Amino acid sequence: MSRFRRLRVLSAPGLGALALAALVSTASAENAADEFAVGKAEYLTACAACHGDAADGKGPIAGMFRTPVPDLTGLAVRNEGRFPFLTVVQIIDGRSVVRAHGDPMPVFGGRFRAEAEDRGALYGSEAIARARVLEMVLYLESIQD
Repeated sequence: MSRFRRLRVLSAPGLGALALAALVSTASAENAADEFAVGKAEYLTACAACHGDAADGKGPIAGMFRTPVPDLTGLAVRNEGRFPFLTVVQIIDGRSVVRAHGDPMPVFGGRFRAEAEDRGALYGSEAIARARVLEMVLYLESIQD
């Protein structure tokens, strides 16, 4: 289980110690793949056109950019073996990162918040946007080389 999922399980109201132990002990490789299914789906919808289905930087439109599209499976390797979790969150969210003029990376935090508001989640839109970004980051963390 990833650290974020553990926190969500531990903070879920109404779960007793027995139920928590049962949830944690039943984790398997199959469940691990399911654990990141939402993040993978978000990634495939929002990122794969540029970064590729395999997150290797070889998406169908990657050749349209002046600079190479990053291989996202090597983020940890390029960061001394540690996945740069907060940096990846900030880059995907895009609202707190100062970008150079013409940066092709979309601002997904704003897009996800606007989509939630369009669906009527006026007061929960920020939480929904952050959750969608976190799901993608957790998926990317799970596919590191």
